[in-house]
Amino acid sequence: MIRSLLWKANEPIQEMRGIADFDALFAEPEAVLWIDMLDPDDSESFILTHDFHFHPLAIEDVIEEEDAISELPRSKIDDYKNYLYAEFSIADYVDYEEGIKLQEVHIFLTKNCVVTVRDEEHKVFRYLFQRAKKDDRVMSRGSEFLFHLLLDVMVDNYNNILEFFDREVDEIEEDVLEEPDQETVKKIFTLRRDIYHLKRIVLPQKEMLGQISRGQYPQISERSAMYFRDIYDHLTRIIELSESHRDTLITALEVYFSNVSTKTNQIIKVLTIFTVILMPPTFLVGLWGMNFKYMPEYGWKYGYVLFWAIFILIMIIMIVFFKKKKWI
Repeated sequence: MIRSLLWKANEPIQEMRGIADFDALFAEPEAVLWIDMLDPDDSESFILTHDFHFHPLAIEDVIEEEDAISELPRSKIDDYKNYLYAEFSIADYVDYEEGIKLQEVHIFLTKNCVVTVRDEEHKVFRYLFQRAKKDDRVMSRGSEFLFHLLLDVMVDNYNNILEFFDREVDEIEEDVLEEPDQETVKKIFTLRRDIYHLKRIVLPQKEMLGQISRGQYPQISERSAMYFRDIYDHLTRIIELSESHRDTLITALEVYFSNVSTKTNQIIKVLTIFTVILMPPTFLVGLWGMNFKYMPEYGWKYGYVLFWAIFILIMIIMIVFFKKKKWI
């Protein structure tokens, strides 16, 4: 599916669906064009070659299947003189089992056009498309500012993940200081994995934005490069927060193992006390046995039943005691 927006001075923004005469629209120097391709078929992908004459290597990166061997996120930017080709990832946190889900976005930036190619619908693009339709300032400032807005909103989407991490780390800190269990340890290791994954995603994006903000590409003017610096700073803060959360989780894990060790020592102390208390009776029983001449319970009709009742009662009391102490 292809949907496009065309901006011209003193004219309302025009929305188009499907394949259009993009090479003619692209040739208008005063116009700004945004073409958004969602899971394009072969005929729709063909316009990348026919209308825009993008390099075969860039097109190959767009249409090739994901590498099943490597799961590393790919974020990069290539300069093809007349245009830039960038790969960027949108990240969403699913749950503890799946962790972070990535959606790759391919972006072409020319002097007056932005082409985005992606496989799945996402709320970020729904928001951007509606905003661009209602506010012509999104496209009136040129394609490089539209490119900036795309990256900026995709990076802002990390805030949802960071807010989730903040809540979970705070909850883990409280659990560790109260009554930690195996579920707490599982959450710690899972969050550490996801935070490390987030850092691996953000680091190449930070490097990419650093190159753009330093003015390494002629397609990005010096006036707009400073805006990309703001995205670079945002990614830097994300990495710093990730490191902070990771350190907090390591400390929480150390506190957990310290608590477990302290609890184990307390259990051993109590059991040792019981053992010491029972040692004299055990010694005496072992020395003399039960060989007394006058033991009335031997002749009692219900003596055997009483023995088993006491035996079972002692076992139940011990189990309840251990469970109350959370030793079992």
